[in-house]
Amino acid sequence: MTDATPAPPAHAAHVYPAAQFRVAGGANQGDPAGAAEDCVLGDVYHLDAAARPLRLMLRPDGHGAGGRPVIAPGTQIGRPGQRVVLRALYTFVAPDGDRIEAALVRHALEGDFVLPLSPLAPRIDYTLVAVTPEAAGVRLTDIVCVAFAAGTMITVAGGAQRPIESLAPGDLVLTRDNGEQPVRHVARATLRAVGAFAPVVIAAGTLGNLGDLAVSPHHRLFVYQRGPRRVAGVAEILIQARHLVDDDYIRRREGGFVDYLSLVFDRHEIVFAEGIACESLLVNEATLAVLPDGMAEELRARFPGLRQRQHFGTEVGRIALEDFGRESLYRFPRRP
Repeated sequence: MTDATPAPPAHAAHVYPAAQFRVAGGANQGDPAGAAEDCVLGDVYHLDAAARPLRLMLRPDGHGAGGRPVIAPGTQIGRPGQRVVLRALYTFVAPDGDRIEAALVRHALEGDFVLPLSPLAPRIDYTLVAVTPEAAGVRLTDIVCVAFAAGTMITVAGGAQRPIESLAPGDLVLTRDNGEQPVRHVARATLRAVGAFAPVVIAAGTLGNLGDLAVSPHHRLFVYQRGPRRVAGVAEILIQARHLVDDDYIRRREGGFVDYLSLVFDRHEIVFAEGIACESLLVNEATLAVLPDGMAEELRARFPGLRQRQHFGTEVGRIALEDFGRESLYRFPRRP
């Protein structure tokens, strides 16, 4: 009797050979991206002008949340069934002040590769400001988690608020566009609160939120703008929390662990967290591919064929926010 269970779908990551991302200035000038113990903070890295990304196909290995991903067919790195390991997480600062994150992954036979978690461009100075050795045990697929921190108050049917960790499938949650909608699933993951995984905390009142709101850095907030002066010139915008960080009212909270929870509905919804509009987890192959292993596997098993379209809204980046003035979105004047 054969096993009829289909293999989990593979997903593509784009990587560069470490030799194509080198130190252009600093103590390690000329060296390729390498292990954390060899890095020197303040070194400036450049992506080679001729660099072209290679496709690395990955799939879960079938051993649950603790398993590492294996290479899948269609890869340009390694062979199906082989493994890659995550060696380090880097944080750089670009000339415009943007934080750029990347991972260093190793294939036993083909060497080290840089996997950008934020876009990299040739001839740009990327100054190394932090590096986490061996990624502190984070798995390669723990790259992006769109979630609320435990304790976040979610508006439910009737307008009451409940901690997100108290919600269960079938509970009715108030959505911006479709009224009261039943929760299909509450996904959970516990990660080290470092680098790309440290929550962004929006101080109470900053955006109209009733209490401090802690979300994962890539979680998008939905903002409806009134009046003639609008970011991007449109009324409805989505903003990743990491682009709002100003180290004053909105900060990254690093250290220890963070319990992240995500809400899944039949559609990609806008819900109310601490009283302000935020997205639910968008379920499609692109997002499942970068969720923590256990979370993604559970969603695939529970909801085969569930493929959502992103809620309408123009996504606004950090540069547009700084040009416009992110404080214009605040509900009270900036501190002097």
